[in-house]
Amino acid sequence: MRAIVQHRYGPADVLRLADVEEPVPGAGQVLVGVRAAGVDPGVWHLMTGLPYAVRLGYGLRRPRRRVPGLDLAGVVAAVGPGVTGFAPGDEVFGTGAGSFAEYALAPADRLARKPANLSFVQAAAVPVSGQTALAAVRDAARVRPGHRILVIGAGGGVGSYAVQLAVAAGARVTGVCGPGKLDLVRSLGATEVIDYTRADFPDHRYDVVIDTAGNRPLSRLRRALTPKGSLVLVGGEASDGKWLQGFDRQLRALALSPLVGQRLVPLVAKESTANLVALTGLIEAGRLRPVVDRTFPLAETAESIRHVEGGHATGKVVIAL
Repeated sequence: MRAIVQHRYGPADVLRLADVEEPVPGAGQVLVGVRAAGVDPGVWHLMTGLPYAVRLGYGLRRPRRRVPGLDLAGVVAAVGPGVTGFAPGDEVFGTGAGSFAEYALAPADRLARKPANLSFVQAAAVPVSGQTALAAVRDAARVRPGHRILVIGAGGGVGSYAVQLAVAAGARVTGVCGPGKLDLVRSLGATEVIDYTRADFPDHRYDVVIDTAGNRPLSRLRRALTPKGSLVLVGGEASDGKWLQGFDRQLRALALSPLVGQRLVPLVAKESTANLVALTGLIEAGRLRPVVDRTFPLAETAESIRHVEGGHATGKVVIAL
């Protein structure tokens, strides 16, 4: 099969299109014929091995997984021992190992049936970013009807879902984004939109702040919260340090939270069939939609990652096979 491979950490130049052996599903695994694969900042971190802390789980000197990619949507080709919920021919979406390839393995408990009203490209834009936003809005922020929510990075992959999920939960949402994304964020349900290049957001107003951009100090974010409000930090891109990069801000939030009245929550999102089913219900009900910035062919995967690395993608970037 054709696949994108990398044999060392580095920039997008380390990626190559090659012919590799098709994987075989083991116990609890599903072999998916990939029709589309999502691209997100997490793929960049695993490709570059930055911050260095990433390498503790994925290989100290070189990546253990030669084929990158997490998000996927496609058709079940085969199932491993013990898998009863899926059969060849089923259309699925979820997360797996090495989705930048014609075939990829995915744990059965991280897959679900593809939403009936989405194409494969649209479905591939959902799993990682959609589940991250769900964890931020539902689990970490505990958004309720009437809450005032500030979403920073509202036009990005996670932010676009966070806006919609908060609106679906009955919250009043303010979105912060760049000038080219204002109309999109309004269309997602935000009642107020702030162009970060022209104005900063106000202080002491919001029950919840969800920061997906990762470049503002904790002190500034806390000033935008009510005294008992919640700050949810998604990812970390705030510094150039190679060991922790912006994730040092999450560690500081974790240490500070018990000492103040506000909840400061570094987000840890878990992928599961249950979460995908919850998102599917909202998608099929017309209350949640993926935003796809651009699609790239498999051979241009390196260029797709460079596009995401710039930080200005609207919604998600997807590789179409």
